[in-house]
Amino acid sequence: MAPPFFSDISQNINGLLNRDFYHNTRSAFSLRSTTESGVNFSLNARQNIKDTPLKTNVETRFSDKATGLTFTQGWSNENKLNTKIELKDLAPGLKTEVISNFIPHGSKAAKVNVSFVQPFFATRYVFDLLENPSFVGSLTLSHEGAVGGAEFGYDISSGTVSRYAVALGYSAKDYSLGVFINDSKLTSVSFFQKVGRDLQVGAKATLNPKISSNVNMELATRYLPDSTSQIKAKINDTGKLTVSYKQDLRKGVTLGIGASMDALKLNEPVQKIGWSLNFAA
Repeated sequence: MAPPFFSDISQNINGLLNRDFYHNTRSAFSLRSTTESGVNFSLNARQNIKDTPLKTNVETRFSDKATGLTFTQGWSNENKLNTKIELKDLAPGLKTEVISNFIPHGSKAAKVNVSFVQPFFATRYVFDLLENPSFVGSLTLSHEGAVGGAEFGYDISSGTVSRYAVALGYSAKDYSLGVFINDSKLTSVSFFQKVGRDLQVGAKATLNPKISSNVNMELATRYLPDSTSQIKAKINDTGKLTVSYKQDLRKGVTLGIGASMDALKLNEPVQKIGWSLNFAA
């Protein structure tokens, strides 16, 4: 089995802590459909702040399996054009992406991503071509569940290394461990476990000496009452409690609700609440 990319070494715990919590978005709506010829259409709308307009994006995705070419074009209500061209398997395990963002009479951005995956290593290179040209490269190696990796960034304009980081991880059938440290001495240690088929737990400790000498702790859990629903909760060392519930209303229709509050002051109003409704056909 190929190792994960550097950013995915702690994928399990990061997903448990960050995915499917809806409190930061007051309302969200998405609609996805696929034609018989395999063309995908999607509409995404979200409101992050009360009484502000919805941020909306329409996207079309076309894939040609014979050549490995995928073309994605998006257009937002902010008149932002997002284009992505992917080309897979020029050689076994090789993938190339060209991504551009364009706002008429505004900002422009273009990136080239190149990734190469083999049974015992994975590497990725990202080139930012326009404003502040830069390069980010990463490499991970794995053996019998253990994985190690490094990442560095290079500022082409100044000719200097802009950042670097290293990470170690270990994965078994029902648990995984991870350690991460970067050039700013930000250090994190994480633990993830599948307690059973319907229960997951995890924890992450983070030390950022530039902000505080204290270690920040986060605990999270995910419970599946049945095949159509999910309950998640997480709490940090300051007492911030976040909960969410996701339910498949019917095939292709999913509703998610989330809220955050101060667990040390439960008599106070809920700080944030949000919901998401998704349709897929």
